[in-house]
Amino acid sequence: MMKTLFTNARLIDPEAETDALGWLLVEGETILAIGTGEAPPAETKIDCAGKCLAPGIVDIGVKVCEPGERHKESFGSAGAAAAAGGVTTMVTRPDTCPAIDTPEVLEFVTRRGREASPVRIKPMATLTKGREGREMVEIGFLLDAGAVAFTDGDRVVENTKVLSRAMTYARSLGALVIAHPQDPGLSKGACTTSGKFASLRGLPAVAPMAERMALDRDLALVEMTGAKYHADQITTARALPALERAKQNGRDVTAGVSIHHLTLNELDVGDYRTFFKVKPPLRSEDDRLAMVEAVGSGLIDVISSMHTPQDEESKRLPYEEAASGAVALETLLPAAMRLYHAGAIALPRLWRALSLNPSRRLGLATGRLAPGAPADLVWFDPDAPFVLDRFGLRSKSKNTPFDGARMQGHVLGTWVAGKPVFEKG
Repeated sequence: MMKTLFTNARLIDPEAETDALGWLLVEGETILAIGTGEAPPAETKIDCAGKCLAPGIVDIGVKVCEPGERHKESFGSAGAAAAAGGVTTMVTRPDTCPAIDTPEVLEFVTRRGREASPVRIKPMATLTKGREGREMVEIGFLLDAGAVAFTDGDRVVENTKVLSRAMTYARSLGALVIAHPQDPGLSKGACTTSGKFASLRGLPAVAPMAERMALDRDLALVEMTGAKYHADQITTARALPALERAKQNGRDVTAGVSIHHLTLNELDVGDYRTFFKVKPPLRSEDDRLAMVEAVGSGLIDVISSMHTPQDEESKRLPYEEAASGAVALETLLPAAMRLYHAGAIALPRLWRALSLNPSRRLGLATGRLAPGAPADLVWFDPDAPFVLDRFGLRSKSKNTPFDGARMQGHVLGTWVAGKPVFEKG
């Protein structure tokens, strides 16, 4: 097998939490060796010019609109955007049309992803049939078909008996349940976080307490059933103590946060800018800072893009009526660099949340710079400045809140299983 040597690389190792110059040797699809000093021979050499080389990003919660809405995003366009953004594994959501709730639909999605996407696809399946919250899916069959986790996305399972039964069955099979902590009664119809800003704008709002109430309920069910549980997005400071207690009590619980809730706040909505309408809504600056601190301390485990494509017709509406969501596969890395350049989170700790922790949670071998690990890599310049033009994005939909923003962080190259899938220029 051909060997490829990356030299003069700033190696970002999230497992060892190191950031140092060195070399990395790839043989075939795996990392063969890593070190400093004199490098071994190889057929192909890539001079990284002192720029960063890190494990490829593993992004939990990517919406690819196949089947049903290919005009918003396809596996081909999402895969191209992911490769350009340094994302080497997309963990895709099941909130499609139809929902991914049977082995047949899951097999279609897996096949389409394998055919069309240059990066790895790991699909999730729904927790209940049709995401209707009434009857759980055939978890065992879907696991056998390749589902890596089970979630109804942003549709909260309101019936606690149904949810407890699903969690119990998932625990017996070792399946991961991913939930969206938002009390559905309080959050129904809301598009902003309650407070002075929402009142001044006259927008329907939801209190941050809705997130804590839903998380408290879910964690009580985790205690009762012993299920493996992941909260897709924790966005408010009020939810953090419950999460911390659950971890201290030995529950099998992890949590994520979207890059938008780490880098934007409620004031960015400005004059009803619908590209900033996401779910949950953007929070206060105090909440944003609390989330950054929680990622830095390891209380929040995962940073994700929560990539949600919406077409122009869905976004060019009054703020209350516009669809929620933003594309973020290509902006995830440069947006994360805002946290690095602000001195809030070092690169190895950022990559624990972007790559190592999501890999571990899903039982994947990715996310590491170590001999024997898959050669899924991203080479990037964390300092390269640019102004984002949304029409240059590879996603079919262009609904990014970072349009026109000054950013830093260019992906120079991406490799999946040792093969280049993106090279800048």
